[in-house]
Amino acid sequence: MTLDELYDIDPYGLKKEEKEKLLLDGLKALTRKHAENCDEYSAILRVLGTDIDGIKSTSDVPYIPVRLFKEYELRSVPKEEIVKTMTSSGTSGQKVSKIFLDKENVRSQTKTLAAIISSYIGKQRLPLLLLDTEMVKKDRSMFSARGAGIIGFTTFGRGTEYALDENMDIDIDKVSAFCDKHKGEAVLMFGYTYMIWQYVIRVLEDKGISFPFEKAIVFHIGGWKKLKDQAVDTLEYNERLSKVLGGNVEVHNYYGMAEQLGSVFVECEYGHMHCSNYSDVHIRRSYDFSDAEIGEKGLIELISLLPTSYPGHALLTEDEGVVLGEDDCPCGRCGKYFKIFGRIKGAELRGCSDTYEKR
Repeated sequence: MTLDELYDIDPYGLKKEEKEKLLLDGLKALTRKHAENCDEYSAILRVLGTDIDGIKSTSDVPYIPVRLFKEYELRSVPKEEIVKTMTSSGTSGQKVSKIFLDKENVRSQTKTLAAIISSYIGKQRLPLLLLDTEMVKKDRSMFSARGAGIIGFTTFGRGTEYALDENMDIDIDKVSAFCDKHKGEAVLMFGYTYMIWQYVIRVLEDKGISFPFEKAIVFHIGGWKKLKDQAVDTLEYNERLSKVLGGNVEVHNYYGMAEQLGSVFVECEYGHMHCSNYSDVHIRRSYDFSDAEIGEKGLIELISLLPTSYPGHALLTEDEGVVLGEDDCPCGRCGKYFKIFGRIKGAELRGCSDTYEKR
């Protein structure tokens, strides 16, 4: 089954055996392609002694540390075919990852994200309120993860408005007008986890303002480090966000990174992060990088069918997590579902919403 054929079925419709075969075939093909076209990746495989033909499971596919993208410019297509260069977010002074995308990779990322998000909101385009500032769209040729996320979500909306002004202050009048204009409709919102907390939830609470949205679907992404420092968990975050947006709010946190943009893992109504047909996770034991069992905590490895222009199809992250189950979530979606605990100690701080400081 090709990636294009995969778009014709439910993005959470494949069960374990069928999905493993699909991913294995695709990942082996990507490993071979990148080995033939990226010198640095080829050198890594030689050091590892990788026999691509001998790969028998997705767990055997050689993975690389996500941090390598901060040290090397890894690409598997000629420079003249690159149409976008993604950069990860980082605090001041940190190196950033550079991800090189050709037209094929941009197309697959866009179609995959659309398939996943549409499975939660439907095919229709909803009125969209971005819980961010329009100033994030400064350079359309050099995308940061935050800017790309903002722009990517505009494809699901119509009549798009930005809730924050250039000073990161919430524009009460603009949001009120948006709410009035779309009275009786479901509306879509998107933003970054900590920024929503800092510049929307807490500000509205301090002002004693609650907008009377009749139904809001909110997607948010980003690190939780600062929220944990403030003793805020997912349940409290969702409850307080719901209160300032009228009460009838469906909240979906999701997990992803610039190095595998498009392969997002969305939180279902039971609070579980889900793998779609296009991607998967393995949990690696930190002491020997072997496969952890279901319920066993370890480092998260992300695998994806999307990275064709760079060797990002199997990445070892610096995040800890645990697989909770597979094909048996109460929400009915097939595939693995998991929980994220956050960054390992000593890892660099990263994340779009963690790195912004109001000036």
